[in-house]
Amino acid sequence: MSGELLQGPIHAVHAELGATFAPFGGWLMPVSYAGTVAEHNAVRAAVGLFDVSHLGKASVTGPGAADYVNACLTNDLDRIGPGKAQYTLCCNESGGVIDDLIAYYVSADEVFLVPNAANTAAVVAELKKSAPQDLTITDRHREFAVFAVQGPESADVLRALGLPTDMEYMAFADATWAGVPVRVCRTGYTGEHGYELLPRWADAEALFRELLIHIKELGGEPAGLGARDTLRTEMGYPLHGHELSLDISPLQARCGWAIGWRKPQFWGKQALEAEKAAGARRTLLGLRALDRGVFRQGQDVLAGERAVGVTTSGTFSPTLKVGIALALIDADSGIAPGDQVDVDVRGRRLRAEVVKPPFVHVRTK
Repeated sequence: MSGELLQGPIHAVHAELGATFAPFGGWLMPVSYAGTVAEHNAVRAAVGLFDVSHLGKASVTGPGAADYVNACLTNDLDRIGPGKAQYTLCCNESGGVIDDLIAYYVSADEVFLVPNAANTAAVVAELKKSAPQDLTITDRHREFAVFAVQGPESADVLRALGLPTDMEYMAFADATWAGVPVRVCRTGYTGEHGYELLPRWADAEALFRELLIHIKELGGEPAGLGARDTLRTEMGYPLHGHELSLDISPLQARCGWAIGWRKPQFWGKQALEAEKAAGARRTLLGLRALDRGVFRQGQDVLAGERAVGVTTSGTFSPTLKVGIALALIDADSGIAPGDQVDVDVRGRRLRAEVVKPPFVHVRTK
């Protein structure tokens, strides 16, 4: 990728709505419109609309496509079937995380993947390396947009457009709106009841504008990258490059549930089994500030004068109205939920309580 930032299919709409922008994953992304706190609260109380079209899209097609993907990625596609989606990880042989992604099981001969923006090319390249000749792996990054409708009123928004809403969590349906195809999946990155919509790139603007009308009617807001980050941090959801990386394994990030341990094969299986047997050397935990201040990534966690970990994400929680962080805590430190630690914030020690995420428990409608 060149140094020039990419733009999504409705960049002009975001500018029209008064969005502020920032680079993220090689894309120029809307950070906020009405303000991060207002957008965050709208999602928790009513509904928010996110444009996350920067997310990657790729397809694996051909005879035995699902079996091939299952032999590569960590989670077990045999646990689900057509019409279901699954959170999974693409690891290297050392157990490091190349990316975390969603796999849509379309059929035994087609799997649709949604990786993170900056890692799409790497995931596609890894899949192509060992793919049988009769399989086709295609990078479809700019063929589809992705909109997330999140919040307790999200189903009402979709119903107003005649889109399906009654699927189970992590199930998807291929529907149409105004005569154009839209894939609808019951998932999201906020912890709230929500959906992700995948229209074609060319159809994105018309769908976004229609969604926005109904979201506003229900007291919701368009929401940017800032609210997406505060919402996911409150839930303790990992972000690649923060809680997952080539140096942070799924076990350290508490993502062992997304590993099909009984599968005969997946990338990194041997290394991850060895780590599981030995015990991960560090574990992801939450920190809730006891003093005024906001945590950021890369700050030392201290027990007395002893360093026991490092923060991976930090923000102000609009729901709790305190600073919160996710942190990798050394397993041999003895630190556990309920303990108190300090965080070195630019030379100032802030007290924090250790908690097990999520920080908030959301209601579902």
